[in-house]
Amino acid sequence: MHELKIERLIDAPVATVWKAWTEHYGTWFVPRPWTVEVIEQDLRPGGRSAMIMRGPDGEEQPSEGVYLEVVPKRLIVSTDAFLPGWVPSGPFMVRIDEFADADGKTRYTAIARHWTQEARDQHAAMGFEAGWNAATDQLEEVVARIR
Repeated sequence: MHELKIERLIDAPVATVWKAWTEHYGTWFVPRPWTVEVIEQDLRPGGRSAMIMRGPDGEEQPSEGVYLEVVPKRLIVSTDAFLPGWVPSGPFMVRIDEFADADGKTRYTAIARHWTQEARDQHAAMGFEAGWNAATDQLEEVVARIR
């Protein structure tokens, strides 16, 4: 698999990390100074995921896809390979977010799986590691705030 991944042990129970991920998505999902406007986040299989990411210089990057699997407090799988109604789209990746109990803390894993090595390498070159780690830092900030 053409995969990129980050893992983090977050000092909070799974329920708190899940709440931060799902209910505060717009505050942590993109690394600052970028912002995200969440248009829809229908967390169920087949549900729509739609947002616009905005950069500090006026850049706009819309993102649209669907959720493939949602297991509360355990797993969220989404992709841009389909639009709502299972309309095919030009795929970039499948995103997998895993939440696992680790003695009262949360083992959080975020995975980006790509169709090709070229897409994986492109995502890595775009700053996957720094960007997804910065977003996860922000997720941890939300967790600390809502505990």
